[in-house]
Order: sequence, then structure tokens, then C-alpha cells
Amino acid sequence: MAKLYFYYSSMNAGKSTTLLQADFNYRERGMQTMLWTAALDDREEEGWIHSRIGLKKKAHLFEKETDMLVAISMQHEDTTLDCVLIDEAQFLTKDQVFQVALVADQLRIPVLAYGLRTDFQAALFPGSAQLLAIADELVELKAVCECGSKSTMNMRVDEEGNPVLAGQQTAIGGNELYVALCRKHFMEKLNG
Repeated sequence: MAKLYFYYSSMNAGKSTTLLQADFNYRERGMQTMLWTAALDDREEEGWIHSRIGLKKKAHLFEKETDMLVAISMQHEDTTLDCVLIDEAQFLTKDQVFQVALVADQLRIPVLAYGLRTDFQAALFPGSAQLLAIADELVELKAVCECGSKSTMNMRVDEEGNPVLAGQQTAIGGNELYVALCRKHFMEKLNG
């Protein structure tokens, strides 16, 4: 039986690197994979999954309107897929999470989804909330806070490094916009 996996963490835990390593492992064994990433992540070249350590791989883009089950089914008819890997899974819609669950259940293709659990205000992303609710396996990837403890929170910061307290849930950025912190330091900086 194929499963839906959700690999989650704060920023800077190596989610994309881990995804690309899993893809390499499948392909090294002669298996076929299909990679996806969010269309709204425009930091790098469109249609690529990039890791902070320099690895990258071409991927399909999903938008809110993308029917993941239909798109993956069509690819599976052309080339038998052994695994589907999704980066930036927090940006999946609730319906898309159910669609990729059907990929595992009906098409019997394992789905490995990688994403953030929470936003800069400690709220769940809709895609992450649904993945936490229905994924067969939940795997926390570890990142490190400035104090050396496990970071679980994502603090959005301004140009001077001060906490940003309000704004849209999604602001695409990396180390210049977000700092991964443990809950204790997140709360201390938030209440500063």
C-alpha cells in the first residue's frame, strides 16, 4: 500500500535538500519520479526546486487551480511513476491534499510532501493543516535555533532584523526575511 508522507519543519531544516536526495535515491534505482513545487515561489528560476546547499532539479508547478490527481494520473499513464515528491507543500489547498491522498490510495504511488508547518504568526498553513490531519506518516525535520535548541517557529523580520508582527500569511523569502527559532526565543522576540 502506498502512503502519503508529510515532512515538515521550520525554515532552514533542509526540506528541499531531503526531497532532492529522495528523488536521487529513486532515480538511482531506475525508478521514475514526478517533482512538484508551488508556482508562487518565485525566488529562483521558475519550475525548479532549489536547496540552500546548491542542489536543484526541474519540477512541475502547482497553482491553486491545479488538479493534482488529474495531472499526476496523466503523467502516470505516459510513464509509470514510482514516487511523487512535492516541495512547498504548505501552499497546497485542502482539496489538493485530498487529491494527492487519492494518488497514494487509488494509483498506489507514494507521495512525499515537504513543507512548513506554521507561518510567521505561529498559525498553520491550510495545506499543512490538512496534511497533518490525513497523512499516513508525519516526519519532523530538525532545524536549529540560535541557542542550539530545535527550532519550530518561523519569525518574519524586517531589514533591520526586527520581528514583523502583521501582514499576509505568505511572503516569499529566505534568510533575509525569516529566522528559524525555538518557541522560547520566538515568544521572547515577539514580546520584546
